[in-house]
Amino acid sequence: MRAVTRRAAVLGKPIAHSLSPVLHGAAFAALGLDWSYERIECDADALPGLVGGFGPEWVGVSVTMPGKFAALEFADERTDRAVTVGSANTLVRTAAGWLADCTDVDGAEGLLAECGAKGESAIVVGAGGTARPVFAALGDRGFRRVVVLARSEERAQGALACAEAFGLAASWAPLAAASVPAADAVVSTLPGTTQSDDFPLMDALSSAAPAVADVAYDPWPTLLVAAAQAKGARTAGGLTMLLHQAFRQAEWFSGRPAPREAMAAALTAAREA
Repeated sequence: MRAVTRRAAVLGKPIAHSLSPVLHGAAFAALGLDWSYERIECDADALPGLVGGFGPEWVGVSVTMPGKFAALEFADERTDRAVTVGSANTLVRTAAGWLADCTDVDGAEGLLAECGAKGESAIVVGAGGTARPVFAALGDRGFRRVVVLARSEERAQGALACAEAFGLAASWAPLAAASVPAADAVVSTLPGTTQSDDFPLMDALSSAAPAVADVAYDPWPTLLVAAAQAKGARTAGGLTMLLHQAFRQAEWFSGRPAPREAMAAALTAAREA
């Protein structure tokens, strides 16, 4: 009798734009797994009921906004880094139930590696949920200090506490061109579509460090990355982060090393189509 086909999916709202099916479909094919991977529109309130009702054929789910906080709360087990970041983008079926992890940290590490980020000081632009895995990656790469640019110090408090939990001395500065210090690396966690609203800030950031990364990838290149490239900085973008977080998810789901070349080729083909 043929084994039951395993299933996985990405959950979020909206979800039609997600490239996760491209990445995981390529991974399953390269691994010779007759598994499915789909998109399911699901908000935070619906996530516990949906995932809790999944049958034994489900190996795991990727979780995008707005469900990452709900995924962490729903899980039966949690990795230490997911707890410290405060959100989960991955739920994996285990013997004990559901395990939550934050492979966004792996994505951020890939992002920093591609732009050659190294040194002691970094600037992180934005204080939302996307900034938190960046702090973990900066800590892993030996950075010691981070300045968080955010609209208000009050709004940045959670981000500052998270950065400090990952071993970084963290401080706040206003989200303005005049507040941008010199640094060894810059990472923007702002949506690419908002960057044109503040050209002076993007221009100042593009000159602030030899390594500039942007978690956004649409439109591409972002205003920040285009300006940094013009000034000779080494850059990386959000597709790199997307790819590297998917590598670890594929390993969680399959229990095997991720077929990185196949996944990268599929992502490139999808973006060029």
